[in-house]
Amino acid sequence: MTTTPDKGGTVVAPEDKDAQRLLDSFLQDFPIPLGPEDSLPVRLQSPVLSWDEVEGECAEMGLKLLRDRNLPPVLAAALIHTAIAHVLQLDVSIFKNKKEPDQDAEKLVLLEGEPVTRSVFNKLLEVCREWNQELQLLHLPKQYLISSFAVRNTRRKMEDRHVALPEFNALFGMKDAKERAYFAVFDGHGGVDAAVYAGMHLHVNLAHQEMFSTQPDEALRRAFKQTDEMFLQGAKRKKLRSGTTGVAALIVDDSLHVAWLGDSQVMMVRQGQVVTLMDPHKPENEKEKERIEDLGGCVVFLGCWRVNGTLAVSRAIGDIDQKPYISGDADSASFQLDGTEDYIVLACDGFFDGVEPSKVVDIVLEHLQENVGNGSTVAETLVAAAKEGGSSDNITVVVVFLRDPQDILKASNLHVGIESTDQNSGCPQARGDSETSTTIHHLNSK
Repeated sequence: MTTTPDKGGTVVAPEDKDAQRLLDSFLQDFPIPLGPEDSLPVRLQSPVLSWDEVEGECAEMGLKLLRDRNLPPVLAAALIHTAIAHVLQLDVSIFKNKKEPDQDAEKLVLLEGEPVTRSVFNKLLEVCREWNQELQLLHLPKQYLISSFAVRNTRRKMEDRHVALPEFNALFGMKDAKERAYFAVFDGHGGVDAAVYAGMHLHVNLAHQEMFSTQPDEALRRAFKQTDEMFLQGAKRKKLRSGTTGVAALIVDDSLHVAWLGDSQVMMVRQGQVVTLMDPHKPENEKEKERIEDLGGCVVFLGCWRVNGTLAVSRAIGDIDQKPYISGDADSASFQLDGTEDYIVLACDGFFDGVEPSKVVDIVLEHLQENVGNGSTVAETLVAAAKEGGSSDNITVVVVFLRDPQDILKASNLHVGIESTDQNSGCPQARGDSETSTTIHHLNSK
């Protein structure tokens, strides 16, 4: 369900008959707990897990199951959190993998994925039964209109992944008064494994950073690094060679925190003007080139600029064969929001290859005009524009409206009317174009 931006509030879940009906349907599909030999209802990404990977893998399973059954996202997230929190208190030894030796050098204990996930699923069934009898009071998070769209385009495989979690607090049992929402885009290369992994684990690693409440931007940066390190551990064991760039945004009340690795990007539009939030990492950037060369690597032009003549990205999660030249160190920044912001756009380089940031404003506004202020499919329009602009890569776009698209459209119409009046009266009017500089209160960046 998507709604226009609005303040959060308390939902009295016991009165939600639709939620109870959907829970009934889910419990009818799974009337008894799974036995040791029963198949899981969702395929695991990995049959062997480290303990740090359990929460992400199980949350992904639970969200897919409950979202497919149309449970309200905040209810689904709260149910999953309750089930996972219980299983994480169990003795890890009961899930220990007997077939693979522990990675002693890294103190990494490997677990059988199916028994762990089966335990979480059975606990989820138990929690669903309890809540179906007496649903809990849940806090409804601030609602955003989120439009997302992704296409394989002319590539053989789709290697992008994206995440939208307005129910971030519920998924991690956060009870403070702060409103939080998380969004991310991951652009994989050399296979989809790294992008899938990042989409499953980065937000989990973020939520558990020590400085998460006090320094969200630093927490995001460290979450990227931790996700890279975790993926590399598994990549070494599984002989995976893939990598992924990524960009993530965390909205906390009236502040926006972003972090990025590689050339996936996030941009913001405020009162019809593009606000630059970041500088993407590209091999041809002077600082990136200098860093790579200082490590003994090189950047050469072979159709495009490539690190060591292979990869066209300079920072990414994964790419085990190209570490440390392909860095896993993200950059981050924080910005204050004052309520005049229109929306943010997160997208992979396949989008920005075909659409300049300065053109996004016109495309979105034209879409809103043609659809009477309905922005629910604007991401699809932006993807189509990137294809028309010549992009042949996978394309993923996530648009998060920070205010009602109807208000954006009205403000644009009002601005056009004022300009027309000024021109008719002969008054000089400052013109805005793609070169117009837009400032925003910048809290910090790293």
